[in-house]
Amino acid sequence: MTYLFTRAPSIRIAPIPTTRSISHSASSSKALPFGLNNLRSAEQNDGKVLRMLMFGKPGAGKGTLSARLVKKYDILSLSTGDLLRQHIAERTEIGRQAEEIVAQGNLLPDDVVLKVVTSKLEGLHNKHWILDGFPRTLGQGKMLDTHLQNQNSPLSLVVNLDVADGVILSRISDRWVHLPSGRVYNMSYNRPNVDGFDDETGEPLTKRPDDNPEIFSRRLKQFYDSTSPLLAYYASPANKFARLVTLQGETSDQIWPQLDAAVRRNFPGIRERAVSMAKWRYSLSDPFAVEQEKRAMKRRAVAGSDALS
Repeated sequence: MTYLFTRAPSIRIAPIPTTRSISHSASSSKALPFGLNNLRSAEQNDGKVLRMLMFGKPGAGKGTLSARLVKKYDILSLSTGDLLRQHIAERTEIGRQAEEIVAQGNLLPDDVVLKVVTSKLEGLHNKHWILDGFPRTLGQGKMLDTHLQNQNSPLSLVVNLDVADGVILSRISDRWVHLPSGRVYNMSYNRPNVDGFDDETGEPLTKRPDDNPEIFSRRLKQFYDSTSPLLAYYASPANKFARLVTLQGETSDQIWPQLDAAVRRNFPGIRERAVSMAKWRYSLSDPFAVEQEKRAMKRRAVAGSDALS
């Protein structure tokens, strides 16, 4: 299995978008049932350190929900794309190898991407983290598991966001973005102050080229083809350490309480942050979450004034 820096399951060298997207080829019955599909004994995993993967269809809210966790708890959010760009910028051995492969127009092998990821994870034995962008396939998942188990730091939680295909399609159809900042609006539940214009700058909003049903259908099929076997692996006895939790809902606001409860239940010792929002920027999804929070505060203020009038 190899990587191409264009579409999932690849890692992009270009700036990572704030959202991810993928004929409606698979039914919702493919989703794993809600609940704890895998709960391993305390003897196998001490349960003290959160080492987490999050999966979900394109547009399911992975970035938003990960950012909320990072905002609330002492967790590092690690983007595979960010780590790769850092290696290239710092001219490390891995970075030079990856840059040369890409410059030749070749595909980046899984073992190179694994080195990029594990070079960071090896220094985080006692830290809570969420890994974004890897693994994307069954083979990559097994490679990562083998490495982490050899380091005595296996995965401890895998979250699957189960959002219906039709809900996500409706989201992306109503989505508009301010490309310079990455701010995202939705005409159904998060409208801009003035339709078609960014709240902060007043500049025009645009549609992403891949926010259309045809491209979404292709990416959704790709998700089912590559990620469903990976989720089945984490639900099977072959996964000896990580708990697999499948969460259902139509919006991130509906899923967030479930995710928060799952983290608290499985990792009761995890600490909440005592620092300001400005100090928890660890991934490219964080600025998006900040803007979401600002708009949520504005909506609450408007609702409050309406109630008083």
